[in-house]
Amino acid sequence: MTHKLKIFLLLFLSYVSLFAEVDFRVQNSNFTLMREYELLGKQQSYAYNYNRLRFLSDYSEGDFFASLIADGVNYYGGSFVGSEYFHLLQQQNADTPLTTQSGFYEYNEGAMYAKLYRAYGGYADALNRVSLGLQNITMGVGRIWTPTNLFNPRNTYAIEPDETFGSLALLYTRYISDTGQLSGVVSQREDESYKYALRYKAYLDFADLACNFIHSDTTTMLGYEIEGDLGDSGALFRSEGAYMEAKLQEDVVFFQGIIGMDYAFEDGFTLVTEALYSSQTFSPEEQLVNLQSELLPNLVGAPLQVGVSMSYIINLYFDASLLYIEDFGASEGRFVSPVLSYTLNDFNTLRVGALLGEREHTGYFEWSLSF
Repeated sequence: MTHKLKIFLLLFLSYVSLFAEVDFRVQNSNFTLMREYELLGKQQSYAYNYNRLRFLSDYSEGDFFASLIADGVNYYGGSFVGSEYFHLLQQQNADTPLTTQSGFYEYNEGAMYAKLYRAYGGYADALNRVSLGLQNITMGVGRIWTPTNLFNPRNTYAIEPDETFGSLALLYTRYISDTGQLSGVVSQREDESYKYALRYKAYLDFADLACNFIHSDTTTMLGYEIEGDLGDSGALFRSEGAYMEAKLQEDVVFFQGIIGMDYAFEDGFTLVTEALYSSQTFSPEEQLVNLQSELLPNLVGAPLQVGVSMSYIINLYFDASLLYIEDFGASEGRFVSPVLSYTLNDFNTLRVGALLGEREHTGYFEWSLSF
């Protein structure tokens, strides 16, 4: 654990120790996976187990709040732990000056490490909210893609799309009116440079509208968000887009945006449609070279992608979902992800699913336990 992280944790724990109300929870997610993929022209297949033990704690006292989430992660499967895929996985880390995870400890056919997932505190009243620490900065209205979010973008091609690295940031929101708010973000990156964001959101007569501005040493983004009801149809319309100037291996300028619609039927069936357009595309080699770039989720291989997500609540215990994405103008083709969930009780959930793409196929069984 680095000196900076020790100081950060000491200050954080000293702060939250003043709070009166404490909520402590434990979650364990266990995945058994079979993965086949192509990497650098090689076809590989592995069976392995992934387990995440998560500790969550929330504190509050009046208008003050704090949250802490820490993980213990274990991979088991000798062929997978020794693979190139796992080596790439080890290179991924949070874009913060603090080391938020330990090194990998390898044993027999497994490897484990510890990770600080979230750690932040702050103050909130009727007009203001301020938070400081390792947190999730939310932007965008997309259900499948969020091109305007350069802090914690959704990874729709992962088993857990919302599991993202935290940002070390100061976030302040001023509630200007019942329907309007202004937010500012200052985030420090791994190289100790800063990323800034300004966001204004308001409700017009027909929809919520937001304007976003993000700037760092390598990227400047100007974006918009719009979300509202489509007349009296019961459908929800949304769109977001971003104009970006970025320094990768060479300077690039491009636009990326989504348009989508949701509709929830009375019988428990929900339909989500979304299309992503990008004025510039990037090869798999360019994506690999830019693994540490804040724009990695935006480096898509197709100018147009269309996604359809369907979910259905079968009964009190079972629900099913299916995500289908078609790429137009790229060799990657399509992506399909079916999932069947069974809720055993308030503490146990079982899921079986698959992630099926042109270059990678993954089947998995998940058991989630919380208490």
